[in-house]
Amino acid sequence: MRLANGIIIDKEKTFGVLKFSALRREVHIPNEDGTVSEEIKERTYDLKCKEQGRMIQVSIPASVPLKEFDYNAEVEIINPVADTVATATFQGADVDWYIKADDIVLKNKHSVSNTMTNPSQTVTKINKQ
Repeated sequence: MRLANGIIIDKEKTFGVLKFSALRREVHIPNEDGTVSEEIKERTYDLKCKEQGRMIQVSIPASVPLKEFDYNAEVEIINPVADTVATATFQGADVDWYIKADDIVLKNKHSVSNTMTNPSQTVTKINKQ
């Protein structure tokens, strides 16, 4: 069983504060003969999740560059979607949840890009009337 489009998540209510832990694994694309290729399909990262009270795993596409943030750096996940995979058993089904996202970025990245990098720089504001 699969959800058609996954479950769209309210990031603040579901995760609260997220902190980067480490790269958990890389999923490689198999070759035609079944052996593992060098081409990476996706990367899964461990993130500390305050709201859930535990570590969560978030997968992002391999087209996104490798994330090497500092341990415990506050991060944000871009466009997270939760989905499931169910496997039938003799007593019902086992369901595994997973989270995929478009990217993982530093939480304060947006505010850092708007600040001056050199304190000797001056900013002049021009008012047009």
